[in-house]
Amino acid sequence: MTDNRFDLSLFQHTIPVQVRNYEVDWQGVVHNAVYLLYFEIGRVDYFKHIGASLELGNVRGENKVVLVRNEIDYKLPVSFDAELKVHTRISRIKNTSFWMEGALQLSSSGAIVATNVAYHVWLDQHTDRPKDVGDEFRKLVEKHEGDRCAIHWPVRKA
Repeated sequence: MTDNRFDLSLFQHTIPVQVRNYEVDWQGVVHNAVYLLYFEIGRVDYFKHIGASLELGNVRGENKVVLVRNEIDYKLPVSFDAELKVHTRISRIKNTSFWMEGALQLSSSGAIVATNVAYHVWLDQHTDRPKDVGDEFRKLVEKHEGDRCAIHWPVRKA
């Protein structure tokens, strides 16, 4: 069964990474935890690409965003010096959360080696309770993703 969620045509952001020697374990393949770092590289670059501020004051301040769940499916092992493409997108924005998806692809063959879904929640900086995802962020994502992202726009009280 094919996972249509990871159709690469849905991804508008890609960044290359190359496997370094210290990322390989005793079995000669990339350690499983390193895949999460590759997906994080993609997410951070995605935010920069769409114009979302990642300054430390914003991440810790008004726009406190936390990763609450990280799912990964390992498909193929990867060896030292392999060139990879990290594909990243935001697939859904709800009231207080958004979902980022990633696909890690071997540049040489085009094979998908891992997929990832990372769930993020916006928190109030004072209470650490969930708060609405900001409209400015929704607009940045909508401009970049278009109809490839399911964006819920909450009804604002007048």
